[in-house]
Amino acid sequence: MIDDITELGLLDDEEIELDLAALALSELDHDGVDLDPYLDLLQEIGARLESVGADAQTPGTQAQALARVFASEYGFTGDAASYDAPLNADLIRVLDRKQGLPVSLSVLYVAAARRLGWAASVLNTPGHVLVRIGGEPFVVIDPFHGGSQLDEQQLETLIRQFTGPGAALRPEYLEPASNRTVLVRLLQNQASRAEAAGDAARAMTLYERMALIAPGHGEVWWQLARMQLQHQDFIAARSSLSAMLEVTRAPQRRQQIMAALAAIPSG
Repeated sequence: MIDDITELGLLDDEEIELDLAALALSELDHDGVDLDPYLDLLQEIGARLESVGADAQTPGTQAQALARVFASEYGFTGDAASYDAPLNADLIRVLDRKQGLPVSLSVLYVAAARRLGWAASVLNTPGHVLVRIGGEPFVVIDPFHGGSQLDEQQLETLIRQFTGPGAALRPEYLEPASNRTVLVRLLQNQASRAEAAGDAARAMTLYERMALIAPGHGEVWWQLARMQLQHQDFIAARSSLSAMLEVTRAPQRRQQIMAALAAIPSG
């Protein structure tokens, strides 16, 4: 188990265990919580999946095993009724309630599958996170809807809900997201909801966590600097933009960063 989330920023991406990392991030918002019952539950689910999926040799049968264990047996499902509630991106609460967002449920599916040696990845699809099981060939499943498998037409229909009716199914939508990208997206869900609720301090705390675990993600620094400027913490904002400049290579974006730095009041 991760004792300090700063460790996540130092790990190679492939060393990150998604569910344990998400649990460590969740722990920060639950003072004094005993994580042992949650770790025990993850271990129990993993053991059950190993039993159910003992003969699962194809992506399709592995996907069926995941859906049977998580959705049918343990009751994990998407929270459509209170979709925007922050607790849906808080892994402790997701494990308590067996409900969550697409990204939080995908974290659980993928981490369990990987422990069995199955090829599994979270997809950074627009609007609604999905899971890819297998290398080539692969299947795409939707943990928010019981781990159901999506064919190409269903996938296009889902993605077009967020990208527009004429949008193409771009190849990058089916490429695995890095572990850090997944964790940032999990925290981003909470941060955007905090901002929408007018809780800027909470949002800034979440962006600070993103910067700790994903220091190479330039856009995290941009959002953190934006929040710091709102609080008129000019020294911190300048530091965040400078950190972004160090990891940004796109010339146009670098020009934007330098312009933002120049616009920060002195002092």
